[in-house]
Amino acid sequence: MAGIDGEKKTVLEMVQADGADEGCVTFVLHEEDHTLGNSLRYMVMKNLDVDFCGYSITHPSESKINFRIQTRGGVPAVEPLRRGLTELTDVCQHVLNTFEKRVSEFRSQQEETE
Repeated sequence: MAGIDGEKKTVLEMVQADGADEGCVTFVLHEEDHTLGNSLRYMVMKNLDVDFCGYSITHPSESKINFRIQTRGGVPAVEPLRRGLTELTDVCQHVLNTFEKRVSEFRSQQEETE
C-alpha cells in the first residue's frame, strides 16, 4: 500500500489466542515478504528477552507474513518488535548514507579526472 510520500506502508495486525499473555503474539504483516521477515527476525532475535521469533509466508499467492514472537519475563511481545523495527530502520539508514557518500565521492573523483 503506497503512502502519500510514495513510500510503501505496511499494515500490521496482532493475533493473540484467548487467555494468552502479551508475551506470545503473532503479528500479521500485510504486503510483505521474506525481505522484511528475515531481516526483522534477525534483529528481534538479538534481544535477550526473546525466547522465540519466526515467521512464515501464508501462501505464495498472498503477500503477507505471520511473524511470531515469544518473550520471557513478562515482556510484552510488541516491545521487541518495535525495537527490532527501529534497529532495522537505523541499519538501513546507515547503509543508505554510506552508499550516498561513496557515490558522491566517486562523482567528485570522476569530475577531477575530466
